[in-house]
Amino acid sequence: MVSQEQRRRQLAREKFLRQQQRRTSARRKSRMRNSVIASVLGVIVIGSVALYTTGVLKNDDKANASSQTTPSASPSASKAPDPCEKAAAGSVKKLSWKKEPAMSIDTSANYTMKLATTCGDIGIALKTAAAPHTVNSFDFLAAQGFFDHTKCHRLTTNGIYVLQCGDPTGTGSGGPGYTIPDENLKDKSLKGGVYPAGTVAMANTGQKHTGGSQFFLVYQDSQLPASYTPFGTIDAAGLKVLKKIAAAGENTGAGDGAPNATVVINKATVAKS
Repeated sequence: MVSQEQRRRQLAREKFLRQQQRRTSARRKSRMRNSVIASVLGVIVIGSVALYTTGVLKNDDKANASSQTTPSASPSASKAPDPCEKAAAGSVKKLSWKKEPAMSIDTSANYTMKLATTCGDIGIALKTAAAPHTVNSFDFLAAQGFFDHTKCHRLTTNGIYVLQCGDPTGTGSGGPGYTIPDENLKDKSLKGGVYPAGTVAMANTGQKHTGGSQFFLVYQDSQLPASYTPFGTIDAAGLKVLKKIAAAGENTGAGDGAPNATVVINKATVAKS
């Protein structure tokens, strides 16, 4: 007999998978819309018509690859104080590549990643041997400054408990221009369909081998299908930072939205240890 808790977790998983499918569809529509807009603007330029426009392209962060449609928060809902500091000076780099970077790491060595955020440092031990393509990609992207000054755009506090980061656009639809293969989906840590607290894993579109730069940090055991490459483990200090962020809540009041805390990765570094 299925318990109420098992049923609640099942419903949470099904909701998460439905959201992933909706986001994939929304990304396709967004690309088509942008292509049409680009064509129209091209015609305007050819006709030598000088127009200044603002707000033509608008981020739809409620229907894309890494966010979701959510109800508006109640006007009377209280918002917890922002526990984080002001972001460091600088701006996000607009970088993109056509294909995955060539393997350059030593797959037999240990690597660590440090996320210096506005809320505190998050240290991560990377699973190099088990997820070499993923670790190599993060080593490459961090060296290029791809993650620097980017916001962590999504916090879930109901059903699954993760902070999602790695999108330079901050909308949930951005990436590095290439995808990497799924790896390490039979990791021994993933027992009983649970991603344990302290896991760092890749986000994807709901389809195989669609990971890019977006990743999520698990701050509390979360029941999810083994479809998201687990490639790192968060240190104790980093977990405290994540729980501080989670305690501030998210902006919809429904358990899945942008974090109320201003979470910005000031600097991401990967080092051989």
